[in-house]
Amino acid sequence: MAKLEILHFPDNRLRTKATDITAIDDDLRCFIDDMYETMYDAPGIGLAATQVNFHKRLIVIDVSEDKNEPLCFINPIITHKDGIEMMQEGCLSVPGFYEDVERAESITVKALDSQGETFELSTDGLLAVCIQHEIDHLDGKLFIDYLSPLKRNRIRKKLVQHHKAQSKENAQSDPVL
Repeated sequence: MAKLEILHFPDNRLRTKATDITAIDDDLRCFIDDMYETMYDAPGIGLAATQVNFHKRLIVIDVSEDKNEPLCFINPIITHKDGIEMMQEGCLSVPGFYEDVERAESITVKALDSQGETFELSTDGLLAVCIQHEIDHLDGKLFIDYLSPLKRNRIRKKLVQHHKAQSKENAQSDPVL
């Protein structure tokens, strides 16, 4: 297994709309394992393939306390939404920022698992929010898109400044040949 690089906002690749996965094979299952390793290491509770620059409709999630209930959704589609709930969200692609976002309180999602078997899941609470958040990534949407333009721009500026400072720090520590 290998840890994958997580793209960070404002990277335009995060805006790429993912396409359906047409073949589920051992290479894809290996990539799914890499996604789990990356998510757990980050640490996070969900990761969309788009966030690791693989623009296919694939998400992994584990909202369990002990990180022992991994879920894989290939080509997920939300078939039903009900209610409204406000929950604070963060994102591995927008590190360090947490904001309240309004989402459906309960959902039903249909997807394929890592063996290519179709399944349907009805859920609510944190898992429902996480699934909606990760599917948004597959559609090129970030949780900050639900915020006001002022908040979104403030987050963008802070992250750009952070990336510039990090790049400068890395350049200074690189050996000169």
